[in-house]
Amino acid sequence: YWRDWSSDVCSSDLYLNTVPLIWGMLHGMQKDRFDLKLTVPSGCADAIAGRQADVGIVPSIEFQRIEDVAIIPGMSIASKFEVKSVVLLSKKPLAEVKTVALDQSSRTSAALVRILLQKFYSRQADFIPAAPDPVEMLKHADAALLIGDPALTYNGPRAEAYDLAREWRKFTGLPFVFAVWMGHHGANLSRSRQDFVASRDFGLAHVDDIAAEYAPLLGLTPSFLRVYLTRNIDYSLDEENLQGLKLFYKLAHEVGIAPANKQIRFA
Repeated sequence: YWRDWSSDVCSSDLYLNTVPLIWGMLHGMQKDRFDLKLTVPSGCADAIAGRQADVGIVPSIEFQRIEDVAIIPGMSIASKFEVKSVVLLSKKPLAEVKTVALDQSSRTSAALVRILLQKFYSRQADFIPAAPDPVEMLKHADAALLIGDPALTYNGPRAEAYDLAREWRKFTGLPFVFAVWMGHHGANLSRSRQDFVASRDFGLAHVDDIAAEYAPLLGLTPSFLRVYLTRNIDYSLDEENLQGLKLFYKLAHEVGIAPANKQIRFA
């Protein structure tokens, strides 16, 4: 391992949308250059906050909550229009929702639900942390937030499924950024950027391989997963995505989810 700079990397193999970003670290030229640790998104945030990792794919809201961190530019897990893997299952129209069960492995999507309900639907709902079991969640709440592969593969009781990226786009006209590469400001992140870009590019060049490997695990078709990874998920951090991220931070502060509205700091 290259122990002298950003060697401890946190990511998730529990959610398919992270896989292209780390595919080069798993199978490409970046393999063995980093100590790669796999966990859920909230676990990556905690690892960065506790300095147990130098850099990670972290829920975007955590930039506003963790001190002295920077974002590696040019990359994210975002959605331009419809994400498919972040949904709010609801037994009622959103304008009538009073209770929401939140997947406790989520940070950014949980914040997005709060913003959508409070800012755009004028709802002051009660939020209940829960394990990602939609059947149980809907027993105890009007709506349930599901993220990642459980959202992609949900086939439980009938409920209206609100795609949260689509809802955000409907009200703001902007994409939504769910996660970014983030690390401590003093961890020489700029030196690692080339490897992270190369790992992502290697993954996007091998989307067919990723889709073929994960399709039987998820019970979905390779063609469905290929569309998901190339159309529903956007792995850039272009100007439009940045505008969406900045608005998200502004609204998160206004509704009290983020302690401040820090200006984005890039490595």
